[in-house]
Amino acid sequence: MEQLAEFITNHALLVITFVALSGALIWNIFFDPVNKNAVDALQSTALINHNDGVMVDVRSIAEFNKGHVVNAINIPLNGFAKQMQQLDKYKDKPVIVACRSGSRSAMATKMLMKAGFQDVHNLRGGIMAWQSAGLPIKRN
Repeated sequence: MEQLAEFITNHALLVITFVALSGALIWNIFFDPVNKNAVDALQSTALINHNDGVMVDVRSIAEFNKGHVVNAINIPLNGFAKQMQQLDKYKDKPVIVACRSGSRSAMATKMLMKAGFQDVHNLRGGIMAWQSAGLPIKRN
């Protein structure tokens, strides 16, 4: 026990960083609403096919044109807040938000939740995970 106290004293910055990162990780896993609403590619297909869900792709137009989920709506994240009202007609349906890897879509998911959308999901792993699952992509 004496060695632990000595280690903490000698490496205070390291210990503080470890505690802060551990706390952030625990919060992210248990309390972040976006992570609670994350779905994988197969779960999102079920939401689209069985619950009349809609896929919203927040990548740039150029990224979207290189390949996207069939019937996805493209609203790039850089103008998402201003164009979000286009999705109002889907407030009563599941909305799955996608980007390349899942980080940009997490921001858009939070915006939709704040705007009153009840059934919003972030596509875990983004379009990369969708393609890895062998699901179809439409290219323009």
